[in-house]
Amino acid sequence: MEPPARRRALPLWAAIALSLALVGPTLAMSGNGQYLAGTVGAGIPLVFLIGLGAVALVAYGFIRLTRHLNHAGSAYGLVGGTVGPRAGFFAGFAMLGAYIGFAIGTIALTAAFLNSFLAQLQPGSGEPFQVPWIATVIVGLALSAFMAGRDVHSVAKVLIAIEAIGIVAMLVLAVVVLAAGGAPSTGLDLSVFTFSGGVEVSAVMAGVVAAFLSWAGFEACAALGEETADPRRNIPRALAGTLLLTGVLFILMMFVETVGFGTDEAGLAAFAGSPNSLGDLGHSYVGSWFSAILVFTATVAAFGCHLATTATAGRLLFAFARNGFGPRVLRQMHRENGSPQVAMYVVLGGCLVANVVSYVLGWPVGASGASSPNDVYLLYAVAGSVCLMVAYFMVEIAALVFVTAPRFQGVHGGRGRIAGIVLPAAGAVVIALVLWFNVKDSASWDTAPLLGLYWCLAGLVIAVAASRLAARIGGSLAEELELPSTARTR
Repeated sequence: MEPPARRRALPLWAAIALSLALVGPTLAMSGNGQYLAGTVGAGIPLVFLIGLGAVALVAYGFIRLTRHLNHAGSAYGLVGGTVGPRAGFFAGFAMLGAYIGFAIGTIALTAAFLNSFLAQLQPGSGEPFQVPWIATVIVGLALSAFMAGRDVHSVAKVLIAIEAIGIVAMLVLAVVVLAAGGAPSTGLDLSVFTFSGGVEVSAVMAGVVAAFLSWAGFEACAALGEETADPRRNIPRALAGTLLLTGVLFILMMFVETVGFGTDEAGLAAFAGSPNSLGDLGHSYVGSWFSAILVFTATVAAFGCHLATTATAGRLLFAFARNGFGPRVLRQMHRENGSPQVAMYVVLGGCLVANVVSYVLGWPVGASGASSPNDVYLLYAVAGSVCLMVAYFMVEIAALVFVTAPRFQGVHGGRGRIAGIVLPAAGAVVIALVLWFNVKDSASWDTAPLLGLYWCLAGLVIAVAASRLAARIGGSLAEELELPSTARTR
């Protein structure tokens, strides 16, 4: 089958911008540190530093592959075109679970941030007006359904502009907090980058999954291989640029937030209990007006991330259904712009069911002893991060196969063979260790990391038990790659 005609017009900056929009730095820095504050204490910046190293190893695998494969697509395509079709299906199924989890969690977080924003508009009120979070979820999902199939590019431009405002506001907050010397009780405590504060190695490694959540979507620009000018050069540059920009920003802001709240028991408790950490720090160090800006941009970023992850999950569902895995109705596309509207509706239906069940049952129960939309976000987002790490693990394997398999010798010419073996192998080991530290001490069957592994296990069972179906799906996904015929997996 001949590949479709491709129009390569997007410049490098556009590819970086779309990855940044899906990562959502304002969202990540507003809602991801709280979970870690309750598990690793003051070691949050250390967790992010280790997380950056792990993500960098994963990024090398993507960069190595997209430098030579003309269409990067996503992890499922890369794995399917190198390791084999069943492995490609497994990687795609893991990534599907990741983005469904993110879609569920980010709409719940949007509800939490909206109430934080409303509280900022009611300064001095002991009991500010709040919207039941499930009501916000329902309205948000209705808006998502309305936007499904619409002009995503125009929406993305607005979201990127708002995200840029959020990044500038974060940097202003960082300058103010650092200039003030951090919290009066503990100051600029540099021990947060060490294990000297009594933080256990196992806790730090388990927390790396939550750190991975902050970088989830950095590889989104790889899906623009068909639309980006000179993709073999610009896609790897966009991957590296996105990781560099977000890596520096995330480590800086996690340090600022940790020392801003304070590294003592009271400060860490305030950090862990904050509905929006950037907003609370902005209120304390600058003023309510500044806090409102931060919370508003975080709210929009959360909803924008929900839109992006819903669109991604819908396209994965569509791709599977098109090749025989799933009902035929999921193959239907929007008549005007070709988006998989029905598949996106199914994802939104799953988001509704998951959030309603959590609201009615009061599950999961957070550190406060009750359930909140923040707890729902963390449950599904961490489970999704585990799924994403499994997909990333498969990309590392794909990078190893790409460098070592004789059939790809003519594609990369043997250049960079040592780095192409050592770095992906190190990345695979780091991911395996992080996953082990996350599951080995799980207190119950329904912890977030285990939920992610259950999903991946289901994909593995399907890939093994339904080998013909998995091979057909994986093979079709691999066709998205522009490989010489001698390099195609069979």
